[in-house]
Amino acid sequence: MRSGPSKNAVAPALASLAALFADETRAACLLALLDGRAWTAGELARHAGVAPSTASEHLGRLVGGGLLAEERQGRHRYVRLADERVAQLVEDLAAHAAPGVRTAPRTLREAGAAGAMARGRTCYDHLAGRLGTTITGAMTDRGLLRQDTGFALTDRGVAWFGELGIALASGGRRPLARSCLDWTERRPHLAGLAGAALCRHALAEGWCERIGSERAVRVTPSGTRAFAAHLGIDGL
Repeated sequence: MRSGPSKNAVAPALASLAALFADETRAACLLALLDGRAWTAGELARHAGVAPSTASEHLGRLVGGGLLAEERQGRHRYVRLADERVAQLVEDLAAHAAPGVRTAPRTLREAGAAGAMARGRTCYDHLAGRLGTTITGAMTDRGLLRQDTGFALTDRGVAWFGELGIALASGGRRPLARSCLDWTERRPHLAGLAGAALCRHALAEGWCERIGSERAVRVTPSGTRAFAAHLGIDGL
């Protein structure tokens, strides 16, 4: 019987992966890319507050380490998170680190941005923050989602997506539903194929809209009515 990789083989790979996160500039870039969109090196440099040449060096390491995928369009270079598994890893690490973060906002603008991110944001391709956890809680209360024996859509939940006209693509390694620990709320929100499909639908139907230049989203008046009608949520 063949055994799996030995500890001696895994340890260097784990150390190399950890080293990619062990820099504040690279961490800032990875967190920014959790919005699921492609960014240029210049945009990420401004976001992280470093020189473009410094950002390019860090992004090269992240691409080489398999955490980012690179796209070129003309003379522009774009990077995005390599896949949903990388996004999950970044969000999980952020959730683990968040309890130790006690830095107060330096300006009213920073305080406003932090408050908006906590109220609602995208986490790669699904909804997070108070909005995401509230939706997840409402789906659980209505029997659309189970959290007691793992994290899975019920038959009723699959039918609910169909009634809203939200297609749930199948196939591949990505699960239909997955729990993602929310780093601001400290509770799970819905990820996986179902979480991504619901987020796309909410943005396409105008239930939610992006605000600012980062990941924050807010619920629109039509979204308030929709979430009340379909999930019984009040006061979003």
